[in-house]
Amino acid sequence: MSEKPVCLILGAGAGIGGHVGKKFANEGYHTVLVRRSDEGGLNRLIADIEAAGGTASGRLLNAIEDNAIEDLIADVENNEGPIEVVLFNLGAQFGDRTLEDTSYKIFELGWRMTSFALFRVAKTLAPIMQARGGGKILVTSATSAMRGNAGQHAHAAAIGGRRMLCQSLNAELSIKGIHICHIYIDAPIEAPDTLGRLLGDELYQKLLDEKANGKDGMVIPEKVAETYYHIAHQHRSAWTSEVDIRPFSEQPWWNN
Repeated sequence: MSEKPVCLILGAGAGIGGHVGKKFANEGYHTVLVRRSDEGGLNRLIADIEAAGGTASGRLLNAIEDNAIEDLIADVENNEGPIEVVLFNLGAQFGDRTLEDTSYKIFELGWRMTSFALFRVAKTLAPIMQARGGGKILVTSATSAMRGNAGQHAHAAAIGGRRMLCQSLNAELSIKGIHICHIYIDAPIEAPDTLGRLLGDELYQKLLDEKANGKDGMVIPEKVAETYYHIAHQHRSAWTSEVDIRPFSEQPWWNN
């Protein structure tokens, strides 16, 4: 059982999730890092945190399985410590798919990963947080929460629902001391295990050459982690319920 406050991260990959975990660990939290696969990558992330003087533990978890999220929260609360902050960073970006190529299974999977899984987190954790006097639920989102595009049927429907769920949760829970923030990233992210996997090595490297490597045209996970930490520590008289993030050189979604 850790004596530190606990930050639970669902979706702790090499991008935003992993770097938020490092930031909170550097600031004195015990981070619990959860991802679906790649145990080697998870262990490297834990090792990096410990080498910097922080503490972390990890789990491999398929979040859409029955009781997986509920059992995870109970396990962390009982064996790691009280969860003060949870980052919901699970994504369901299936790439560009026409209506014909979007199966019922894919459409439902998007909803289960992005909206239903968040509902399960809130349903399980909010009463615990409320009994302790408060807590923080940070939710990573994307431009598709704001507008739908061709080829984004499953993703836009699911992540748009995530945004509305955040608003509904905030309307009920903020007065009970639970701060929920919908953080949508309106730009590509330097994340080899998410965007890189989605685009493939060649296209991802091309994007890096055009917008990264000192150009600051992509969201840098290490930098955006500072925003997540700030939001989690805002005074309740000035809570942010939604924020959009993009590099200086990117046009916002409403101007494209």
